[in-house]
Amino acid sequence: MKFLAFVDLHEDKKYLKELLKRASQDDIDFVVCAGDLTMFGRGLRYILKKFNDLGKKFYIIPGNHESDSMFKEVIADYPNCINFNKKAIKKDNYVFLGYGGGGFAAEDSEFRKISRDWYSKYQDEKVILVTHGPPFGTKIDLLEKRQVGNHDYRKFIERINAKLMVCGHIHETAGAQDKVGKTMVINPGWEGMVIELN
Repeated sequence: MKFLAFVDLHEDKKYLKELLKRASQDDIDFVVCAGDLTMFGRGLRYILKKFNDLGKKFYIIPGNHESDSMFKEVIADYPNCINFNKKAIKKDNYVFLGYGGGGFAAEDSEFRKISRDWYSKYQDEKVILVTHGPPFGTKIDLLEKRQVGNHDYRKFIERINAKLMVCGHIHETAGAQDKVGKTMVINPGWEGMVIELN
């Protein structure tokens, strides 16, 4: 299973063209976006149509520049585009858990509630967590020598022993990778990363 992951595109036409070109190649099974596809919703229909027309599933969560309501208004028009915010998607023998929105919150009570439910359902599965913001205490959440990530995300990936976490939001760490325990944490940035899972 091979997929293209990206985040924080912010309606950039140049990088959109490059992502679409890579996503269209035969070795890519599907695409995952960890939020901030747009600049506060501008260009949402245009970008969704571009990914929809690839004929592959495009899984997305909102960033801090989008909302669930924005997606709900338009996403039904694009059958290959799926908002999996606060939902689980099974792909082969992996479970993708999506949690969008947020920004610099160090804690998230709603995520804690959802993650308890996820833990009871998926603790024996191979979990890939996709959030917009990063977990606390990694190379991914470093902003001017301060750690600005979320403690609750970190606790969850440590507890469930996730295989992978895909996140972004901190533009300065685009392309960075780190580990939390056995969990690989990546910020694929707007250029995207190809991820292969066995």
